[in-house]
Amino acid sequence: MTGQKSILITGCSSGIGYDAAHGLKERGWRVFATCRKPQDCARLEDEGLESFPLDYESQDSMVAAVAETLNRTGGTLDAVFNNGAYGIPALVEDLPTDALRANFETNFFAQHELTRQLLPTFRKQGHGRILMNSSVLGFAALPWRGSYNSTKFAMEGWADTLRLELDGTGIDVILIEPGPITSRIRENSIPHYEKWIDPETSARREDYKNKLEKRLYSDSGKPDPFELPASAVTSVVYKSLTASRPKARYRITTPTRLFAVLKRLLPTRWLDTLLLKV
Repeated sequence: MTGQKSILITGCSSGIGYDAAHGLKERGWRVFATCRKPQDCARLEDEGLESFPLDYESQDSMVAAVAETLNRTGGTLDAVFNNGAYGIPALVEDLPTDALRANFETNFFAQHELTRQLLPTFRKQGHGRILMNSSVLGFAALPWRGSYNSTKFAMEGWADTLRLELDGTGIDVILIEPGPITSRIRENSIPHYEKWIDPETSARREDYKNKLEKRLYSDSGKPDPFELPASAVTSVVYKSLTASRPKARYRITTPTRLFAVLKRLLPTRWLDTLLLKV
């Protein structure tokens, strides 16, 4: 690969995607920083980024974004970072099936579709890197996060399969696995919680009030234990893009690395005990 490298990033309005877009541009990459809302794209344009809409909930939007990307590059692209996602905080027993379907559409099916649209370009040029923003919750489940856990567990299996199937093509599939990172994911989950979940009908309605909602609506600004800034992810993303032989997984933050080890070593029930205390 010669010349300026290029990458398409989703979910760039805030958090990990926002920092990655700016951070990679500063490191010399040509970044196509996409967002769901046109007004966020306009803000990123004002900040000096190339930005246009890409909405995971719209097939037409994804097709248009891929076409725009390839039109601007003359038909090439070095990497994609599938980053956009959201959560629906709730107990699994209270999660409507349609809510789970909607979450999978954005967090998993759309990312599959976007990758499929870009694979012909990667194959034609003989190289490409597919970065998937997973999570510690992609291999260690926590309560109250069943919808998000499920989409990330699915992503992990999907990425492992695709990596095997693309062996020898020059196309790498890379899982980025952050733990607690400073972002707006909790704030952004509130509209989805309010749309789908009715705590008053739950067998555990008091837990919703005293545990989940107390945390969900907190404005204390107090970071989670071991929380790192989004720039920690950007540094790892850059490393994964520039390594001659990238790892299949990059684990970020102490909890992610710790639970990866504990999951291999501990009996499931012992690990459950630890996870229930997190």
